[in-house]
Amino acid sequence: MEQTAQQSAFKLNYKRTFLIGFAFFGILLLWQVYDLWCPTFLSEMFAKTFYPEYIDLRQINTPEAIAQCGDIIKKVQYPVGIMMAIDNIAALILMPIFGHLSDKTNTKIGKRMPYILIGTFVCAVAFPFIPVLFHFNQLAGVIIMMAIVVLFAMMYRNPAVALMPDITPKPLRSKANGIINIMVYCGGDFATVVVFVFVLSEYLGTAVAKENNAAKGWIAGLYKPHTWAYNNIWAVMGPFLVASVLMLISAIVLFILVKENKIRDEMKDELARGEALSETADKVDDDKPLSKANKIMLFLILGAEFFWFMADNGISTFLNNYVIYGTHSESTNTMILTILGGVGSVAGFALGGIIASKIGRKWTLFGGLGLTLFCYAMWAILTFAIGLPSGSIPVWLYIIWFVKGFGMSLVHVNSFPMVVELCNSKKIGAFTGYYYAASMTAQTITPIALGALLYAPAFDWRFLPVYAGVCIAISLVVFFFVKNVKTTKTTFKKGLEALDAED
Repeated sequence: MEQTAQQSAFKLNYKRTFLIGFAFFGILLLWQVYDLWCPTFLSEMFAKTFYPEYIDLRQINTPEAIAQCGDIIKKVQYPVGIMMAIDNIAALILMPIFGHLSDKTNTKIGKRMPYILIGTFVCAVAFPFIPVLFHFNQLAGVIIMMAIVVLFAMMYRNPAVALMPDITPKPLRSKANGIINIMVYCGGDFATVVVFVFVLSEYLGTAVAKENNAAKGWIAGLYKPHTWAYNNIWAVMGPFLVASVLMLISAIVLFILVKENKIRDEMKDELARGEALSETADKVDDDKPLSKANKIMLFLILGAEFFWFMADNGISTFLNNYVIYGTHSESTNTMILTILGGVGSVAGFALGGIIASKIGRKWTLFGGLGLTLFCYAMWAILTFAIGLPSGSIPVWLYIIWFVKGFGMSLVHVNSFPMVVELCNSKKIGAFTGYYYAASMTAQTITPIALGALLYAPAFDWRFLPVYAGVCIAISLVVFFFVKNVKTTKTTFKKGLEALDAED
């Protein structure tokens, strides 16, 4: 009864949580544009650099030339994967460092805010230079700008993520993380809508010929200008400029409306009560090292996280290339898939914290992994049974993408709270760094691994879901051994009472 009474006192400050989430609206908007377009930028530039004949072949409208262009693009996915990974290597090193530094930082504006503001400003300034340098075919310049964006985004990201658990009691973190992730995916979907307006395939001239409905693939329309976008620098700069401006606005809003030091002082007692209700194998003590049982939980969670990011990031890195070069479809199909996945994710984020409060974080996350594995299995089975789509994306893939988005949202909404649950209040930044070190390691390895497989003659675009499915299956097995810790059912404020948030 005493514990229930204690739990009933917890209420989530929705206003503040949404404001923290607004910061991520900007950062994921930037990442969405980065992940969707940079692999294609690199594919085109590497094809022209390593295979000079590619420039002439793409002007020839014959099936043979089209096939040769496709072979060249498939071969350069290996160096594309390497370049998408090299940026992450530095980030892998820096994220735990920034987390540790922000734990020990003490300024008038907080310990996380200085890193958020500096990282945001540098990213926003550097980001639009990527498409400009691509337009003028400056490969070295594109790579340098990509590296700068990634490095300073990591300076921003770790402290920004740590800000939520800094000021949220442990029992409320899954729910708060769900709200923040809704804002995150709204930012991603907004970026996708922006990118939808600026059609990359039409800038490149790879859009399917609209004037010839009988044409399949690129035939009769290969590298022909269909709209104003063909080779128009504003067609590639537009999404990058929008992302930079909105990222700056989101950080300014966060800085003005979220007073980090003041909120932490106000939440001191509630945070202390939350420590007693954490879902950990052993009690976490501020003055003692992590127990053996909690260490095992941490390593298993991070190990499983590594493999689900191997799957998720492997697909997202090459998705636009899969659509443009694998299915010979317009890049707008990538945007539709991304939007549907985002809608499914928002639904999962809205429900993930609630489900976890009923059955525990482990089984909620485990169910999300199982649902994701089912989606990849169906994608692989249907692809091998029917064949790789050509000229369009089948309806069933849109459905799979929506369901997959829902499944992975159950994973993401609960995984980060499970990690920071294991640490004391003095080490949230460091444990946030561990969480992102696992994900960044996966994001470093998976583009290289999948790019190398695509380079092999026997491995083509049909094997993308097979690769992802194997990674998710391994993650599912590893996570199964995480100890299930379900405390007494947490009672939250409901209705209007739950919205009684203090400013």
